[in-house]
Amino acid sequence: MKVLVGISGGVDSAVAAHIIKSQGNEIVGAMMKIYSGDVKNNLSRSCYGSDKTSEIQDAKSNCSFLGCDFSLVDVSGEFDELVFKKFKSEYMSARTPNPCVICNPVIKFGVFPQKAKQMGIVFDKFATGHYVRNEFDDTKGYYVLKRGLDLKKDQSYFLCSLKQSDLENILFPLGSMTKDEVRDYAMNMGIPVAQKRDSQDFYAGSYSDLFDDKGTSGDIVDLCGNILGAHSGLQNYTIGQRKGLLISFSEPLYVVGFDLDKNQLIVSTKNDTYSNGLIASNLNWISGIAPDKEFRAQIKIRSSQQPFNCTVFLTDNNSIRVEFEVKQSSVAPGQAAVLYDGDKVLGGGTIDSSF
Repeated sequence: MKVLVGISGGVDSAVAAHIIKSQGNEIVGAMMKIYSGDVKNNLSRSCYGSDKTSEIQDAKSNCSFLGCDFSLVDVSGEFDELVFKKFKSEYMSARTPNPCVICNPVIKFGVFPQKAKQMGIVFDKFATGHYVRNEFDDTKGYYVLKRGLDLKKDQSYFLCSLKQSDLENILFPLGSMTKDEVRDYAMNMGIPVAQKRDSQDFYAGSYSDLFDDKGTSGDIVDLCGNILGAHSGLQNYTIGQRKGLLISFSEPLYVVGFDLDKNQLIVSTKNDTYSNGLIASNLNWISGIAPDKEFRAQIKIRSSQQPFNCTVFLTDNNSIRVEFEVKQSSVAPGQAAVLYDGDKVLGGGTIDSSF
């Protein structure tokens, strides 16, 4: 079998490629070029395609060590059009989109391998160094996406929009390994980047720095509409934010909402950041089939947390109402809500509101 491996300059993709080759497969490496020439449109610095000369050189070195061809696949136009524009639109509407969740199904597992084929690269499967597991369930007759065994590195949250047509063609060799095991493997095999530091997936600054339009300043108000201060533009803030409000008050204040019509930033005390549940839309079900009208599950509302218990109600074919077992703080519209059944990813959607 011939496998296209998404190669970055890092250790994860290099180990993934080495494992696939050691299993008797032929591999070819490819790196995404997403930089269009305008730094403001370069959300990613290492989306296995940071466009930095050092990263490209490391990727080439990895492929040389592995004895496989290397190609740079230009997806910059599609990235700007399909990811950056959507991200900017959401962000400028005072929502909090997750760029990885937007990029993965459209670019990494869509445009990228498609363009590789258009360049004449022949392959049967596509592989990446993500820490997730992709297994075919013979009893159900479909592919199941599972959390990586290393829960600190698990990346299933970012892949909640993948479909059966994606999973049947994707390999995730690192899903059953820990990061320490990956490092040890790289060192034992002599992989050049074995001790290279992990990179950050996306832009390591304030996202508002990416945009020319910084927004219009306005009032910061409490839940009763009392003016407490001034904000610098609504897109510069996110739900749950505490720092940078520059308000003197008897106790810490947090962002709890936005009034777009009045251009007001709404703040309150910690207790008012908690919600009983959320509404989410644009659902993708990994199995391709929506579950029962009502079911128990676990949910993540941000990438860094562990799943917690909830009850899910299907309100129509593509939206859900989720009731939390325990109140949660800082539910941010625009973020992904990802549902789990144990280590199995059921699917995910976009948070519209909390209640």
